[in-house]
Amino acid sequence: MKGTHSMVYEPELVALRRSWVEIDVPALEHNLRSLRALNPTALLAPVVKSNAYGHGILLAARAFLDAGADWLCVDSLHEAWQLRAAGIKRPLFVLGYVPVEHAEALVELECRTVLYSEALLRAIATAASRRGRELGLHFKLETGTNRQGLRLETALALAQLARGLEGVRVEGICTHFANVEDTTDHRFAEAQLARFAEAAQAFEGAGFDKLLRSISNSAASILWPQAHFELLRPGIASYGMWPSKETFLSAVLAGRHEIELRPALRWLTQIAQIKTVPVGESVGYGCTFRATHDTRIGILPVGYYDGYDRSLSGLAHVLVRGQRAQLRGRICMNMMMIDLTDIPDAREADPVVLLGTDGKEQVSAEQLGEWSGTINYEVTTRINDAIPRLAMPST
Repeated sequence: MKGTHSMVYEPELVALRRSWVEIDVPALEHNLRSLRALNPTALLAPVVKSNAYGHGILLAARAFLDAGADWLCVDSLHEAWQLRAAGIKRPLFVLGYVPVEHAEALVELECRTVLYSEALLRAIATAASRRGRELGLHFKLETGTNRQGLRLETALALAQLARGLEGVRVEGICTHFANVEDTTDHRFAEAQLARFAEAAQAFEGAGFDKLLRSISNSAASILWPQAHFELLRPGIASYGMWPSKETFLSAVLAGRHEIELRPALRWLTQIAQIKTVPVGESVGYGCTFRATHDTRIGILPVGYYDGYDRSLSGLAHVLVRGQRAQLRGRICMNMMMIDLTDIPDAREADPVVLLGTDGKEQVSAEQLGEWSGTINYEVTTRINDAIPRLAMPST
């Protein structure tokens, strides 16, 4: 699949862009290989849900497959359909909600899915047996997160029911950590891991052997080899970002921090207009910024509709000609203003880096998240899907 990193955006729309996201495809491939090196034998299933954490689902999926991913994880059948429509035939694992009425589509798209509903189990079995197919199901165990999932006794009963149905097979069990990346105190996560191990033994004792066990997200993949089992589901680390400062510190303390993660996303726009605001005049809605001296202001055609959080107003910086320029006034729906007073050579139509590097300067997803009171995950995933994701030009 080499050389297939094209996007679904129409060329005419790409040409008319005012903002765009560049993706470093070699960085994505590097991250996946780095994660593979943590466990060469387990199945590696990077998560490409939510438009690949904002990186572009097709770009990321193809990069990961080129780098040796075994499966891909998605959240919804809509995402699975995008991948199948693009010709991707590798196993897909649907982690999110599948309505009962979508069982036919699940079978048509040949996806594995998490299972915690008898109604969905029967619908999948009916649809699959009608087509002469057999789908692998992964039973979601409740170990302490209290989102999706079933208590062990209920999950076992549902698996026993599945064993008597045509069109389905009990392929694996899975769960999800609640508190492995937000802290350096991993007692709660260790208790979840112990519950999961007990559940695996119970399934084996009930005659379900050779199951694919899956609990490891990015943090656990990096920190805990004992939690790898047969299937890894790394998310944020696949895109070159650490799950949290606490995860990095835990990795340092455990001597497992030498994995090199390379951020792969760069978000850009252009300067639409430059004007001088006289001393004493204000900028933007609410008059929240007032010039204390003649101030050179640049107008950018990006706002909170595009995914640039309004809470960054007056706090964040962007990069212009390798220098930091602070936001002035409130971020609007489709515009924001930056201070160019100390960048006198800036010109209209100059590129502006909203997220990423420019020369020696960098605005990271972690930094934007800290400014806006959120996490790096949200910073990249909320970049509007309509903004083109393009493979970064080779340098």
